[in-house]
Amino acid sequence: MSGYNAVLARNTENAPKSIGPYSQTVAFSHYNNLSAQLPMDPKSGELVSGGVKEQAEQCFKNIKAIVESIGHVMSDIVRITVFVKNIKEVDAVDEVYKTFFPTYVPTRTTVAVAALPMDALVQVEALVSNGEGTIPNAPQSGDLIKLTNNTANAPISALSTQTVSFSHYNNLSAQLPIDPKTGRLVVGGVKEQAGQCLKNIKAILESIDVPFDDIVKINIFLKDLSDIDAVNEVYTTFFPDSAIARAVAYVPARTTVEAAALPMDALVQIEAVVSHGDGTPPQAIEDRHGLIIEANNTEHAPKSALSTQTVAFSHYNHLSAQLPLDPKSGKMAAGGVKEQAEQCLKNIKEILESIGHGMEDVVKVNMFLKNISDIDSVNEVYKTFFPDGVPARRIVGVSALPEDALIQIDVVAGNAEGTPPIV
Repeated sequence: MSGYNAVLARNTENAPKSIGPYSQTVAFSHYNNLSAQLPMDPKSGELVSGGVKEQAEQCFKNIKAIVESIGHVMSDIVRITVFVKNIKEVDAVDEVYKTFFPTYVPTRTTVAVAALPMDALVQVEALVSNGEGTIPNAPQSGDLIKLTNNTANAPISALSTQTVSFSHYNNLSAQLPIDPKTGRLVVGGVKEQAGQCLKNIKAILESIDVPFDDIVKINIFLKDLSDIDAVNEVYTTFFPDSAIARAVAYVPARTTVEAAALPMDALVQIEAVVSHGDGTPPQAIEDRHGLIIEANNTEHAPKSALSTQTVAFSHYNHLSAQLPLDPKSGKMAAGGVKEQAEQCLKNIKEILESIGHGMEDVVKVNMFLKNISDIDSVNEVYKTFFPDGVPARRIVGVSALPEDALIQIDVVAGNAEGTPPIV
């Protein structure tokens, strides 16, 4: 009997076979990480005929097939991410969405991107609870419950829950710069909008009695990447938030990408993943109290004052998105997309090895490509780092990346040993 969680990759014939070296779902500890699902018919391997509604329905059918193949149900989903080619088609996607989530709604992020694999109109990704855990042959808390929460101090939506807690994590819906009192975008430019997004996140966390510095990962979606300096000005007024965090200069892991468009024509949208030290019932007291955040940087990967390379909490490590930067020179790797992809993955490998982990611990990979047609070239490199194609994966095309890079990659990795409680 093993005392450690194990990476558990699974595939079903009832959902499309992977169009690359990845698994449909990878479970670790109390979460299942699903690969983003395209609107592919699992029998033909082709995109379904029709428009965005038909494509959205197929994406959700594929997710449902994967979820049911591992003994779960749609209400076990804690977070949904919807990528669309055209932001105006979100309403049509929502019509389909409601039929799959008629009562309970998970947290949600919606983003329009420049391109999707196979020239799809929509792609949908899910994070699923895994109450039974993944310690081989060991009974775990199969009856863990989800804790959902909404507060009037942040924008409320009928299509999503503001935060869903399960086990040791809170997953928040991406926050738009909406004033919760008026339901409208705040007046002003990107600075004012970024401030409102972060205020909304803070209000949600305060409503569940969780400190702002318990955030382990931030994802920033910008309408115009050139606004990043203005957003960073605001960002640094929120992080670090407490005296303890300031003393150690703690900032979360972070990913920043340019979106083709955002809901309500917003200039910025921010998503947060948050630690949940007290866990969700009925985890035993000794299993859920006093866990600490472990933040780590290594000289062998690029550093940033605005993000930590990796932040571990409980049984997961969340890594900041890696650009193809040489850590010694700070400059972009020479060459094309293959060389850049290799540098991104080398940086990830160095970060993981600096905390006693390896690429085999990666459960989810998120890839952002300047040119979606570069997928085949990237896969050639990718296979040398993930020869078994185990991690779940998401690929989207974006119109711009920091440093004018051709590719950016972030990952989530298992942390079998967990993070220690305060003694």
